[in-house]
Amino acid sequence: MVWIPGGEFSMGAPAASSGICSPATVVDARPVLRAKVEGFWMDRTEVTNAEFSKFVEATGHRTIAEITPTREEFPDAPPEALVAGAVVFRPPSREVRTDNHLQWWSYVKDANWRRPDGPGSSIKGRESHPVVHITWPDAVAYAKWAGKRLPTEAEWEFAARGGLSGKTYAWGDEFQPAGKIMANTWQGRFPNKNEATDGFAGTAPVASFPANAYGLHDMAGNVWEWVADWYRADAYPLMAKSSGGKPVADPKGPPSSWDPAEPGTKKRSQRGGSFLCTDQYCTRYMIGTRGKGEINTATHHTGFRCVKSRD
Repeated sequence: MVWIPGGEFSMGAPAASSGICSPATVVDARPVLRAKVEGFWMDRTEVTNAEFSKFVEATGHRTIAEITPTREEFPDAPPEALVAGAVVFRPPSREVRTDNHLQWWSYVKDANWRRPDGPGSSIKGRESHPVVHITWPDAVAYAKWAGKRLPTEAEWEFAARGGLSGKTYAWGDEFQPAGKIMANTWQGRFPNKNEATDGFAGTAPVASFPANAYGLHDMAGNVWEWVADWYRADAYPLMAKSSGGKPVADPKGPPSSWDPAEPGTKKRSQRGGSFLCTDQYCTRYMIGTRGKGEINTATHHTGFRCVKSRD
């Protein structure tokens, strides 16, 4: 872990500009507001397959993706979907519109952290890759076992900024400064052709790309990271209203979840984007932007890292 000194910062993402992203990318991370966090320790990298394996060996933990879901949990799911498994990215064979994610996401039986690509795959040779197909409760269970916890959104963003103020990315304002690739993201035509010019068509071993000024790797790209907060699309306006114009001290997020796209679904926030992010579809490797996920759904590009308070 590395020590994050804490402090005051501008939390959120400004309006879209220069074609960097669509307004939808930043609408739930506005208005930009002042927040402050106390110092804390943070994992230098995302939790790896090797680290998660030790947790499972010590506790016998079964991830949600390894347990057959019930009708009560997913009342709208078709019967064939009520099998243990997870959501896996499978690129279409041809160019498609990006308005229907079901063209590249599939629920795959027996896909889980041990078999990230589904039956026949394994984590052998991927021990240093971030563990994926981890739901929010799985991440919380690991953190508790390790004597840690998940970061708040405010802690995560403060740490990702690495002391830089008002920058577009965790490393500055240029996506590829001097042509250097700084994160594991998508290159090519999304979602059917990944040219993988960064060297990785999927996840990359942690710390394959430069650390930020705090010594943290992969704060953009590689895998989405669960954080502690409930996701609400209106969380920032609510915080701004309650703050009375003063910096929000150690924000813990809203007391409940609300996503207008799926108002009845409980979601937690995610940060950092993944290897699937691209300026053609999802630019949430931009600092300050937010992601979200149903708490019990495991996906091919979602993992986590932990923090620990000073005391």
